[in-house]
Amino acid sequence: MRLEGLRGRLFGGAAASGPHPAPAERLGSAHVSFPAPRPGFVTIVVFTLAFALGDAWPGFGPHLRSRQVTHPASGSGPCPSAPPRRPVTVLAMGPDARAAVLGERILTDLVRVADVDPALLVTDFRSICSEDAVRRRLAAAEVLFTGWGCPPLDADALELMPELRAVVHAAGSVKHHVTEACWERGLLVSSAAAANALPVAEYTLAAILFANKRVLDSAHAYRAARGHVDPLRRYPAVGNYRRTVGLVGASLIGRRVLELLRPFDLRVLVHDPYADPAELAALGAQAVALDELLTRSDVVSLHAPELPRTRRMLDAPRLALMPDGATLVNTARGSLVDTAALTEELVSGRLHAVLDHTEPEVLSADSPLYDLPNVLLTPHVAGALGGELDRLAASAVEELGRYAQGFAFRHPVDRDRLGYSA
Repeated sequence: MRLEGLRGRLFGGAAASGPHPAPAERLGSAHVSFPAPRPGFVTIVVFTLAFALGDAWPGFGPHLRSRQVTHPASGSGPCPSAPPRRPVTVLAMGPDARAAVLGERILTDLVRVADVDPALLVTDFRSICSEDAVRRRLAAAEVLFTGWGCPPLDADALELMPELRAVVHAAGSVKHHVTEACWERGLLVSSAAAANALPVAEYTLAAILFANKRVLDSAHAYRAARGHVDPLRRYPAVGNYRRTVGLVGASLIGRRVLELLRPFDLRVLVHDPYADPAELAALGAQAVALDELLTRSDVVSLHAPELPRTRRMLDAPRLALMPDGATLVNTARGSLVDTAALTEELVSGRLHAVLDHTEPEVLSADSPLYDLPNVLLTPHVAGALGGELDRLAASAVEELGRYAQGFAFRHPVDRDRLGYSA
């Protein structure tokens, strides 16, 4: 057995600590062979001999340590058993985002995997042009660690960063700052959108279950009566058993909702022109046209992206397709719904709604939606907040660590998919 193979098995195996992939993923076609050891006494002796030689034979230990494995994805550099490479990284986001996302524990992890100055925060690439120290740091930057409020990475901004190779976003959508110039430059881009999908999906699950159980209605009735309320008489069709839920959009969030709904006795419909019906069926859902989904669903939940073709996709005629007493849940974007048409339906009492997004984002003070008993209105709280932001930051730090070791991003942003995703 080759000693290089021994070293690979001893220090590069699946039992190693940290988020390292299995040996096959890490080494790919690297020029080193890992023959399977034969179990038993011989294997133990050979393993022990390898360690003994490293300590007892002068020069042999350094020889083993010098036999670094090259990762094929990077073309050069050691495998993760070598001292980690820490790429020069610059923070680019708004001050509020930095305060919310980069807590002490996250910063400690970030400094461990990257050469980063936590005190340097870029909020505007134009305003720093006269600051020599910042310009030098940007000129050396290989990675931008971004968050909400990151200024656009246009061609002028990229000129300041000739060594830039990757953008790691500690939030969801990158559409606000990753421009065509980034893709033309060939930058690698990662996003924490998958981490942000979980709290939105959790909010949606709660909204669906509460809507079918008529929790909001019964709470209002109880408050008004301040005495006995008979839910069976008032809500004869209440409950979640075999109710129909329609999801508009099989996005990251939509698919998370699908996963969370699986333990319940619900029928799930999905409308997404880009989704594979067979894949949706495997997830426990039926692919249908939008109008059919609206007609059949007791609860309709929106998870489509904000695009020109999705603007006001739920207009007055489509809202009229929803059954009496149905509930609309919107955690996506307010622009997907005709606000005036929805308000009319809600004021009439025919429909119910759980709205975390509206258009405008903040409704006027005289909007009736604030006071309607059949409307739950929340101020954009479905996404990651408070301690949930640590999940986004931890995901981004892990991505940066993968990049530093020469691995592909686990959550890359696909340029081609941006045309029909958030």
